[in-house]
Amino acid sequence: MNTRYGFVRAARQFGLAWACGLLMAALMVLIAAVQDLPIRDPDDVMPGYIQFPLIVLAAIALDIVPRVAHRARVRRSWRPRALRGLLGEVVGERWPASHWWFALNGLLAWYLCYATFRNVKSMAPFVNPREWDATLAQIDRFLFAGHDPAAVMHAWFGTGFAAHLLSFVYVAWIALVPVSIAIALVWTRQTTAGAWFVTALAVDWVLGALLYLLVPTVGPIYSDPGMFDELPRTYVTRLQEGMWDDRVAVLADPRGADALQTIAAFASLHVGIMVTICLIARLVAVPRWVEISAWVFLALTVLSTVYLGWHFAADVVGGVALGSFAVWLAGVATGNRVGWRVRLVRPEQAAGPLDPVGASDARPSTLD
Repeated sequence: MNTRYGFVRAARQFGLAWACGLLMAALMVLIAAVQDLPIRDPDDVMPGYIQFPLIVLAAIALDIVPRVAHRARVRRSWRPRALRGLLGEVVGERWPASHWWFALNGLLAWYLCYATFRNVKSMAPFVNPREWDATLAQIDRFLFAGHDPAAVMHAWFGTGFAAHLLSFVYVAWIALVPVSIAIALVWTRQTTAGAWFVTALAVDWVLGALLYLLVPTVGPIYSDPGMFDELPRTYVTRLQEGMWDDRVAVLADPRGADALQTIAAFASLHVGIMVTICLIARLVAVPRWVEISAWVFLALTVLSTVYLGWHFAADVVGGVALGSFAVWLAGVATGNRVGWRVRLVRPEQAAGPLDPVGASDARPSTLD
């Protein structure tokens, strides 16, 4: 395939994702110029432009190596020369030029959205210093008949084991996002499904950033910390303290802080992105156990965000709406629709959303 044509064809699949990234980049540069704010790499330990490609490359290795080993075992051929031949065979089947361009475009478009989102989120308090926490707390009490949702959950679930379990769930979500991106770009042979998912996440980031600018909040753990005094110290406790320290430092000296402030509650992107994952899983017909696991994790995520004080119940409602709309808009933009109803549109040659290890040995390759 012609290199230029391959890149352009893949880029078209992620047209809305690229548009979201470029819109966010323009917004980031505009705010930075008007407010005299720095633009920073969003990751502290390892730059994201190194971290995320490494995750994808590791996923590619996991896609290729087990298949080579499977064929070597079936053919009883472990000699180096034979393994090199099997490696070339698997790479040729699983990774033609079209799929390399697909994965590269998806990764670049998504990372542009992610990096710009983190910077815009950090800039939100400078653009709109008003905080809406008191208003959202009133909405929560109305929804819960005069009670605070977090206090209700503490009474229902206790403040011992549940705190540690939900802390683990909250942190596990952080790893879930890059892993799901790697799955969508690497293991899917149904590129329309992968493009739909990555584009939906890009829309999630854009909508989340815009809401942070319009309705800035810090969340119950910061606006009413006394409500969470009975919770034991967990990894989330240290995370919350570190994030508040970063926020204070950034607001005091944005250029000297050498950090991003990452506190913003409405809407809950933890919930929004999990809703996106669950709906895409349903719409592209992943294995049943995967879909059920996603819905269970969504339920635990909703509990953890409110129980631990990250979000108001109103933030959860906003997150559900945000994630659902992102799936619909991304489905329309990637051609996964019939009229205005979104559904996966499969090319005639598509094998399906996922191709299990060894499956390509049992049938002809059906790559896009």
